[in-house]
Amino acid sequence: MGRKFPPVEEQLKIIARGTVDLIPLEELKAKLQRSYETGEPLRIKQGFDPTAPDIHLGHTVGLRKLRQFQELGHQVIVIIGDYTGMVGDPSEKNATRPRLTHEEVMENAKTYEKQFFKILDPEKTIIRYNGEWFSKMSFAEIMELASKFTVARMLERDDFARRFAKQQPISIHEFFYPLMQGYDSVMIRADVEIGATEQKFNLVIGRQIQREYGQEPQIVLTLPVLEGIDGVQRMSKSLGNYIGIDEAPEEMFGKVMSIPDELIYSYFELVTDVSLDELQEIKQQLEDPTVNPVILKRRLARTLVRMYHGEEAARHAEEHFDLVHKKKEIPDDIPVYKLETSRRLIDLMVEAGLVSGKSEARRLIRQGGVKLDGQTVTDELLELQPQGERVLKVGKRKFLKITS
Repeated sequence: MGRKFPPVEEQLKIIARGTVDLIPLEELKAKLQRSYETGEPLRIKQGFDPTAPDIHLGHTVGLRKLRQFQELGHQVIVIIGDYTGMVGDPSEKNATRPRLTHEEVMENAKTYEKQFFKILDPEKTIIRYNGEWFSKMSFAEIMELASKFTVARMLERDDFARRFAKQQPISIHEFFYPLMQGYDSVMIRADVEIGATEQKFNLVIGRQIQREYGQEPQIVLTLPVLEGIDGVQRMSKSLGNYIGIDEAPEEMFGKVMSIPDELIYSYFELVTDVSLDELQEIKQQLEDPTVNPVILKRRLARTLVRMYHGEEAARHAEEHFDLVHKKKEIPDDIPVYKLETSRRLIDLMVEAGLVSGKSEARRLIRQGGVKLDGQTVTDELLELQPQGERVLKVGKRKFLKITS
């Protein structure tokens, strides 16, 4: 017996939340209606290239949309791009991306499934690696795939067109990326594919590739690119403006509190689980000049920490934030580092996990973001000696008690 689904119009309201494009809408309605009548779920696809080990809130925009489809009763298929990851998506890129080895990609992929299931229902999720089919393709099959699309059509794409006009190199393998993404849709018979707005070209190619292989074309659903906490550029680990879903509750809370007020609504809409009714209420409050947006920002920070760490962690994170930022006090529960012999500060910062590496430590010192006993550190070569108890502050939210 097939599944029971909510009425089509009710499903569309949820699917349309935060969506930029639904192409074409009438075909989506028809697919949903057929699914409603037959009890057969739609197959919803999104691909992720494991080019870095961590997933941040920007990645969760699509994952949350996938979760909404799951809650409506549909089947989600996540493609981990172990082969597309070696090519690198050229979308919005001004130069050929450095190629990763398969070993590097698979090392990053190890963490992905665990992170996906912080949002997706594992019982309703199929995980596939596109190396399952690309590693087995013969050269004749690759030529067959390449014959489905023209160079002229490929050069309609803005990033390729810009690079071509400026006589900047475009490697042939970059042309394969959208074809490979489209072929993924063929292999899993996708009904809907989700991606960021910058992926629109690739997603639309998927429709054509499916037709070429005799399948009904997928619906293209695009979502906005999430701006980072700087409010300027897209969220990216390389830009340092990200919020990782595995970050400590206090760090996550503090980062959310630092976003510009104009991002509050889009963050609620795109990366939280608040209902449509709550969203409407938040919108009204943000438009009300008597409401301080900091109240809503706190609510956003609590919501996100609760989603990834639980209610208790959210409460503690808010208390920690108030202690450090409102009262300008040092929290009681900071980690302790025992210094037994003289040690360079930047080495200590790396060893204690306060920074990812020495280059980040030096950058923070240059920017005035490191304080020792309340005094800003300016010497990158500073050597610490064992001398009682001292407090190191790195950035706005990280503390370390140094004892001897």
